[in-house]
Amino acid sequence: MAELAEYVDDLPNICGQEAEIEATLQNRSPTVYAHETHIPFDRINSACAIALHMHQPLIPGGGWDLRTAAIISNLQYMMENQGIGDNHNAGGFHWCYKRIGEFVPQLIHEGKQPRVMLEYSGTLFHGLRKMGLHDVFDVLKNVTCNPQYRHAVEWLGAPWGHAVAPSTPAQDFRLHVMAWQHHFAAIFGKEALSRVRGFSPSEMALPNHPDVAYEYIKTLRDCGYAWVLIQEHTVEQPDNGHGPEKKHLPHRLVCKNSKGESIDIIAIIKTQGSDTKLVAQMQPYYEAKSLSRWELGGKTVPPLVTQIADGENGGVMMNEFPGKFFDVSRESTGSDTPMMNVTEYLEYLFQSGIKGGDFPVVQPIHQKAIWARFKAGDGPEKLAKVIEELRKEDHRFHMEGGSWTNDISWVKGYENVLGPMEEASSLFHEKVLKPGIPPSDPRYRNALFHLMTAQTSCYRYWGQGQWTDYGREICRRAVDILQHDF
Repeated sequence: MAELAEYVDDLPNICGQEAEIEATLQNRSPTVYAHETHIPFDRINSACAIALHMHQPLIPGGGWDLRTAAIISNLQYMMENQGIGDNHNAGGFHWCYKRIGEFVPQLIHEGKQPRVMLEYSGTLFHGLRKMGLHDVFDVLKNVTCNPQYRHAVEWLGAPWGHAVAPSTPAQDFRLHVMAWQHHFAAIFGKEALSRVRGFSPSEMALPNHPDVAYEYIKTLRDCGYAWVLIQEHTVEQPDNGHGPEKKHLPHRLVCKNSKGESIDIIAIIKTQGSDTKLVAQMQPYYEAKSLSRWELGGKTVPPLVTQIADGENGGVMMNEFPGKFFDVSRESTGSDTPMMNVTEYLEYLFQSGIKGGDFPVVQPIHQKAIWARFKAGDGPEKLAKVIEELRKEDHRFHMEGGSWTNDISWVKGYENVLGPMEEASSLFHEKVLKPGIPPSDPRYRNALFHLMTAQTSCYRYWGQGQWTDYGREICRRAVDILQHDF
């Protein structure tokens, strides 16, 4: 089959060839990395993994009038307005987006074994391409597709528009997940997509409402993902409600809904908060060096210390990360604590005889309180009553999901953005999904592009003001398209 076009009607290829994507995922090889790497898994003490999250939102910033301004990358706005705030960092960000494509070949040619996981939002991909920054794609394609380097770089899936799962309608979140796969395959090829097995959620947000969490994991499983990255404070042990104990081992995240259905996925726990210093200074490696093998499933296995951070934000990532990444890649090669990517680690783990059933079980936070009063299968109405009771009894109890930070709500204080988002989402369902408009229809693609762009988390993360104005304006355009084009 031919590769996908990266652009269709001047929009990124985010829908329309679902059958090809599904066939790619169904026909992929069961192993990705273990046959290409040579880690003495039975002898190492521990391992470390780092992931770099890269994102720039799309904004109505191409002009002074918000209602008519072209939708451009925030990076483009930064480059064109370098005298404002931190916009002078735009050139540094550009380098950050491509530098792994330069670092990895250099280290491999030195005989070293670097490892890194990458997660780029769809809005960033589109923004970079529209800015003409083709150099980013050229070097990333080399480390993604070239057999000489691809074992060192693992791509993680993401929601296309950097949508936060707990407060994004479930049917829309599924569209984000599928759109990212479409777009990634169009850029890097279907073979590269077949090797994407892990998922990195925006803001590390995990829904904890039973029905939303179930749909979230079902979306990931239906879209072919084998594991998901989670923040340690977003899950609990089902029996006691405490956080996970052996954080550096894979867990099984089990989600039940109000109808009594259950689904699970492998969860890789990212420890501590979202502090870029942890990755910039390669903390996971130094922590892993202090660990030895742990018991799992009647065997001893090396723990994997895993961390993710923004790949471009802050002086530490721009300035300190390159030197430390080179230092650790060199020092860890051939040592008892190598760098490993997560899918590579899981493949070695399963080859050693460990099974998914051996992993300790976790569930989303605050669910123990629910299951103490609610029997799975009693239905959504009874669940809603139990949740309301628990809210009244304990002010700390909430169903807004958990993320890397516990002091930001993705709902409270953002009603003026969430209202328009819900209107756009509802209209998309009524005018596009319900009538069965095919995803290959240009109107579908245009409406989907605006809907997903409007659901970017930045419009709720940066507080009231310019960013919420941006969010409302893109929602207005999405609603206008849905009302007039269908």
